[in-house]
Amino acid sequence: MSALLEVEQLETAYGASQVLFGVSFAVQPGEVATLLGRNGMGKTTTVRSIMGLTPARGGSVRFRGERIDGLAPDRVARMGLALVPEGRQVFPNLSVRENLLAFAANRNGASDPWTLESVFDLFPRLAERVRHMGNQLSGGEQQMLAIGRALMTNPHLLILDEATEGLAPLVREDIWQCLHQLSRRGQTILVIDKYVQRLVRLAHHHSILERGQVVWQGDSEKLAADPGLWQRYIGV
Repeated sequence: MSALLEVEQLETAYGASQVLFGVSFAVQPGEVATLLGRNGMGKTTTVRSIMGLTPARGGSVRFRGERIDGLAPDRVARMGLALVPEGRQVFPNLSVRENLLAFAANRNGASDPWTLESVFDLFPRLAERVRHMGNQLSGGEQQMLAIGRALMTNPHLLILDEATEGLAPLVREDIWQCLHQLSRRGQTILVIDKYVQRLVRLAHHHSILERGQVVWQGDSEKLAADPGLWQRYIGV
């Protein structure tokens, strides 16, 4: 089976400061994969480079067999990648309904695409807030909205950067349950988060970044069996 996303020897810099040094990993269709590591190790920069937001200086990114490094972010998104960014970035002056409909599309050609109704089934709290503006929502509700908005594009690949950062425990649980449901539906997901205990129960494959390099890759069974890795590279 060909990988849905292939990142090979990715190098990225901000001005004279290089951040990524040959990052390589792959995400298979239907898989939940993670990027792990302490803050400042290059996880968000990797995602930004995949999405075309921070152009790579070297290496390649292939999506569904096509090279996408060097493409503008809007072209990358139209190919079927959807990012739930760190900080959510919902439109503050649009209602929940308008946020969800703003970029609605069926980019993966699904026979049963995501709709307002199916997003509200996944997140009933959004249905209760359908007329509220984005800036009237709690942080947890904004995260639900950001995920729902990404799903409304019906992406081949859903990327979540800091999926549960700053959320109350009960809301975090809602997000974890959502991700499990999406996985059962066969949605391919790449997720960044610090709660390794939850990720080993959700994800199939993990890549750990340290100072802009991949220092470990493996499945959940291997990661769960080696808590020393957590201490060394993730700080759990």
